[in-house]
Amino acid sequence: MSDLKQWNPEDQKFWEREGKKIANRNLWISIPSLLCGFAVWMFWSIITVQMLNLGFPYSASELFTLSAIAGLTGATLRIPASFFVRLCGGRYTIFLTTTLLLIPAIGTGIALQDKNTPLWVFQLMALLSGIGGGNFAASMSNISFFFPKKQQGLALGLNAGLGNFGVTTMQVLVPLFMTFGAFSLIGGGEPMILEKSSGTLIGSIPAGSETWIQNAGFLWALLLVPLAFAIWFGMNNIHTEEVTPALPGAGKSFGIILAMYGIGFATSIFGLWLLLPEAANGAGLGIPKELIIVLVLVLTVFMLKALPGKIRTSLNRQYQIFGNKHTWVMSVLYIMTFGSFIGFAAAFPLSIQVIFGYSHVMVDGVMTHNTPNPNGPSALTYAWIAPFIGALIRPVGGWLSDKWGGALVTQICSAVMVACALGAAYYMQLAYQSESPQQYFMPFFLIFLGLFAASGIGNGSTFKTIAVVFPKEQAGPVLGWTSAVAAYGAFYIPQVFGEQIKAATPEVAMIGFAAFYALCLVINWFFYLRKSGEFYNP
Repeated sequence: MSDLKQWNPEDQKFWEREGKKIANRNLWISIPSLLCGFAVWMFWSIITVQMLNLGFPYSASELFTLSAIAGLTGATLRIPASFFVRLCGGRYTIFLTTTLLLIPAIGTGIALQDKNTPLWVFQLMALLSGIGGGNFAASMSNISFFFPKKQQGLALGLNAGLGNFGVTTMQVLVPLFMTFGAFSLIGGGEPMILEKSSGTLIGSIPAGSETWIQNAGFLWALLLVPLAFAIWFGMNNIHTEEVTPALPGAGKSFGIILAMYGIGFATSIFGLWLLLPEAANGAGLGIPKELIIVLVLVLTVFMLKALPGKIRTSLNRQYQIFGNKHTWVMSVLYIMTFGSFIGFAAAFPLSIQVIFGYSHVMVDGVMTHNTPNPNGPSALTYAWIAPFIGALIRPVGGWLSDKWGGALVTQICSAVMVACALGAAYYMQLAYQSESPQQYFMPFFLIFLGLFAASGIGNGSTFKTIAVVFPKEQAGPVLGWTSAVAAYGAFYIPQVFGEQIKAATPEVAMIGFAAFYALCLVINWFFYLRKSGEFYNP
């Protein structure tokens, strides 16, 4: 029963008789597995804030690199994960990729028990947490095959939107679990003492309080173990020519997945070594990050194609998506929506802490940014709200697009994102030159809520456009590929914020993003909103 050898959701009688029930069961198991993937991938956005509050011996720029490492690896792993379902089946894929999250979850918890843990250990855990980022491509590709086209906007919006709640769930649960010794009775480590005030969603925590930062990792084992059983016994492989034509056994499927993930890890490590400074265990060559992303993408694609036998044959067929210009157009649009969502989610908490948690004062004619601001907002109190809104509203984007068309909804979102990015830049500039930056926090925060909301709705609308533009066989791999390219936002945006904060010009980052959103607005209109366009779908 776990392997479905006949599957035709476009047949209304089949769908009502049995298809709907099976599809919905797979969807509602897929969602929490994707949620945990996002949580483990993005938990560095909260962990690094608390490491700063506890006085771990790392600079803010070094802490930003941990989110960037997880971001680059998670994005790169989405490339092989885009093709897992056709090669190995959805059930086998989701089971293994979800269960592997136990390694970075438990490993990070162990590493955080000691302030003297070397930086390379945290970098290794950040690298492994990228597995959670890779899960998205496989999950979306898998769910796209279960539902008829007319319902894919909502189904994919639910999977992605509620899966994205992993960011919010993590940003709420991790600060709360760090306030008590949840795992002390089973050797979960001793508490540390806060050197700076911290917080949770229910308020601030003063300096001098105890905190169990290691719980940020251990917490996810409580969810991942029962979830593995639910996936194994509740999900299905679709063993048809259109989805998985030659389904291997479980052991061989796991071997294929691990080999392809191994290539993703290898190219990620090489790219990170080229990118990072010597102080952060890199080569210190100063190669532009944009070139690194392109290099890692190209290397990963060609190394995967070099794999032997049926893997190469299947990939050759799936690589036909690269000959379709709309694969590249949709990649750019998805960078605007999902890339912004995941990148800002990774950078937002630490940015609040650095911009508003310090007073920016002139000392001997030089502007300094290292004086603690006792009136600054707690990043851990506010940061979760923005990605919560972005994830909550994502299914609405799918629903609106099913009703009004993906391109029209994307166009409106693009315009809103341009305006919000410029508004955020204005208030960031004022705050980073002020002795009392907290006076600019609320307008900055509200504008960012609008930015997250627009990116969330746009996530759903791009899914709908993909379903209209591509044939069903290509739609799954295209969803995976575009999500992989866009996920580099989780690497790129923290890096840009780190660089611009170091240069004392954080507003420049937002101005650059606004220019990119304006370009996307033009691209979306030209290809999908013009009445003479090839795929006009207002």
